[in-house]
Amino acid sequence: MGLQDTPHSQRLTIGFFGKTNSGKSSILNMLTGQETSVVSPAAGTTTDPVYKAMEIKGLGPVLFIDTAGFDDTSYLGVKRMEKTQGALEKCDIICAVLTPDEIYTKESGALPSWFLNIIETKKDKTAVVLNKTDLFTAPEIQNACECITSATNLIPVVMSAAEKKGTVELQEAFMRLMPSDFCERTITGDLVHKGSLVLLVMPQDIQAPKGRLILPQVQVTRELLDKKCTILSCTTDCIDEALTSLSREPDLIITDSQVFKIVSEKKPPKSLLTSFSVLLAANKGSIEDFVQGAKAIEKLTPSSRVLIAEACTHAPLTEDIGREKIPAMLRKKYGQTIAVDIVSGTDFPEDLSPYDLVIHCGGCMFNRTYVLSRQNKAKTSIVPMTNYGITIAFLNGILDEVCWPQNEHTCA
Repeated sequence: MGLQDTPHSQRLTIGFFGKTNSGKSSILNMLTGQETSVVSPAAGTTTDPVYKAMEIKGLGPVLFIDTAGFDDTSYLGVKRMEKTQGALEKCDIICAVLTPDEIYTKESGALPSWFLNIIETKKDKTAVVLNKTDLFTAPEIQNACECITSATNLIPVVMSAAEKKGTVELQEAFMRLMPSDFCERTITGDLVHKGSLVLLVMPQDIQAPKGRLILPQVQVTRELLDKKCTILSCTTDCIDEALTSLSREPDLIITDSQVFKIVSEKKPPKSLLTSFSVLLAANKGSIEDFVQGAKAIEKLTPSSRVLIAEACTHAPLTEDIGREKIPAMLRKKYGQTIAVDIVSGTDFPEDLSPYDLVIHCGGCMFNRTYVLSRQNKAKTSIVPMTNYGITIAFLNGILDEVCWPQNEHTCA
């Protein structure tokens, strides 16, 4: 897989936030060396977030996000702010862009509310930029820097996108903020090592794209090859033949969650068992919280309300695991009156309080930061959240047979 093919979910996500006309788009264009975002003196030029995938030396594959200004008072301003807030939840690194005229005096310590909100919740991910310094005097720039540092203990990167100054310093700031384990996280973790024998059970049903494998299957297969594992793949109906063809028991069997029960009944006693969804739950979010959330399944009643959240935005299909199979399993256990709501893509309720449980997909289309932000939102709302694969294993009574990486930072 070339860098140009790296999925957005596997890239370091860096978002640019600030007021309208603070120069966010100009900074992004300067970093990418391309006219990635439209630049105009008119306020509110950037409407929906602009996404640009690049490779940056020292950072590797990066996904830049340019957002609408926080002070957008246009007709669609409210909707734009919702998009901007959604982008904020996806960012591994936040670039907060200020201009000296947004900051009053060191004595008053007045900083914009949007900036203070970011600092309050995401300070450890934030690089502060003081832009458009070509338009201000040295004392004004110094006063602004002192005000920012006094209030946040952060030293801003002084930039002038118009004069193309500060690029190197900003890239260095990004490198300092890069999550320490970003390039080290693997999907299979310590479940496999060089020489491990792995059986992949991948049913190719109506949900499987014609002529292709789904993204989790591709990612896991590539990782196992990189780890020098021996891989055998089969569909559900060929498990017996696959096991018979092997000279020894597989060290690990990875299956699609929807056939957990079938594979569990056929697996050799010494083989470990997991699913693509469970592996992604451990890679993208807090597996401990997902497993803890599954305990809430036993507390559901016929009057409970469950939210199912898919990262994908594919058209609904027959036998869809999230839209049909999991709801059917819940209704079989608790009756037809249990309420099941479904959201997809970036749609996710701001208010989770009406729900007794949230069941999230593996999140292959999301980055880890975004999945964790959803888990944190559920935790703040005191609403348990679990995962597709963990839910299916729990409902089939085999969760105690399922494994996941204990050392999530193992390098390939």
